[in-house]
Amino acid sequence: MNPQPNFDRVARMYRWAEYLSLGPVLQRTRTHFLPKLAGCRRALVLGDGDGRFLSRLLQQNTALSVLAVDTSDAMLRLLRGRCSSARLETVQASALDVTPQPGTDLVVTHFFLDCLTQGEVDALVRRVAAHTQAGTLWLLSDFEVPRRSLLGPLAKVYLSALYLAFGVLTGLRVRSLPDPQSALIEAGFVRVVRHEKVLGVIYTEIWRRR
Repeated sequence: MNPQPNFDRVARMYRWAEYLSLGPVLQRTRTHFLPKLAGCRRALVLGDGDGRFLSRLLQQNTALSVLAVDTSDAMLRLLRGRCSSARLETVQASALDVTPQPGTDLVVTHFFLDCLTQGEVDALVRRVAAHTQAGTLWLLSDFEVPRRSLLGPLAKVYLSALYLAFGVLTGLRVRSLPDPQSALIEAGFVRVVRHEKVLGVIYTEIWRRR
């Protein structure tokens, strides 16, 4: 396992750096499928950063309880400040060490799995699957290099620059995108719906456990 990167260093600049690079695209991607989560009652949210998505999720689903996990204390402080709710519990820990609470029926990973190696993603998905029931939803958003688009080479350059910047700022050692879809399929999840932005460079999906 790679040493944990330190996202405390980028916590306060994260929102503005995101807007400077991609404007509102990432936040719109995170929230695109919010209406489809209305029936969920207990969520495990991994690496939500400063809590902008989680704030919207709690506002729109008043029956939902959330366990939010992050390795960064600074990110969790920002998240709690934005999401003051008795229905929220936060834990500073590696997602790889967390077990979903009983009754968890929603897992959320927005632009988080790209910070893990393929082996770590495989292990994380297996662990979550082992502690959730059939029907559990997994909301996933991330980057991808389009295979059938002229944007492919540009996307590779952009993502390499992102990894380099996060490596310098946080100590992140991962340098390539994992394949979360293969891990989810192997763990018994089926993709329900997918939405793409920027010609497929950014996507969001909902998966359901069989």
